[in-house]
Amino acid sequence: MIKRKNIVKVAIDSPAAAGAGTIAKSISKHFNLFYLDTGKIYRYIAYLKLKYPNKFSKKFVKSKIDTLKQKTLSSKILLSDNIGTEASKISKIKKIRALVHSFQLNFAYNPPKKYKGSCLDGRDITYKIVPDADFKFYITANLRTRALRRYKELKSLKKSITYNEVLKSIKNRDKSDFNRKISPLKKTKDSLLINTTNLNKRACFLKIKKIIDKKLLINGNL
Repeated sequence: MIKRKNIVKVAIDSPAAAGAGTIAKSISKHFNLFYLDTGKIYRYIAYLKLKYPNKFSKKFVKSKIDTLKQKTLSSKILLSDNIGTEASKISKIKKIRALVHSFQLNFAYNPPKKYKGSCLDGRDITYKIVPDADFKFYITANLRTRALRRYKELKSLKKSITYNEVLKSIKNRDKSDFNRKISPLKKTKDSLLINTTNLNKRACFLKIKKIIDKKLLINGNL
């Protein structure tokens, strides 16, 4: 695998609906980093499994992954609750993880040349995908806050769902993500903890921006 030299690498891990995706997008835009929501890849594969159950196989998934475009990962259909639940199950399959792992590594270490680096968020980014990241963050929020955020997000998309249904789904996702044997969600010792429970989007962005600015300034990269 080709690795670009002198790039900035940001790795973010977080439980579902903690706000990591929103923060990562803002950070990526500000510092001109290539952004990849790794969780959306598993959601996309879950979507494929639900839509093409008879075709679903490693070969089929690989053919879709190889031609995957960023705009596909932005599709609102991937935000549905049943796809999120299925994605959590699929992420435990070793063969699928191997395919996604290769895909993620390429974007992390060899982002398009117009970008100064990469920013990935997911469940095992800080210790499995980009263990040598220049910046590592573990972003979280309390359970009810995360459930409320996801509920509002789904309602804005005109989804017919109740808050209690979302709360139950988030609980199940947490249980699956934290307890799975393969690449479980965890905070590494060198990851900075960012609790977004009582922080709005702007406050979160400024907090992380300050941390990145300080290190880049010290290293002469700013």
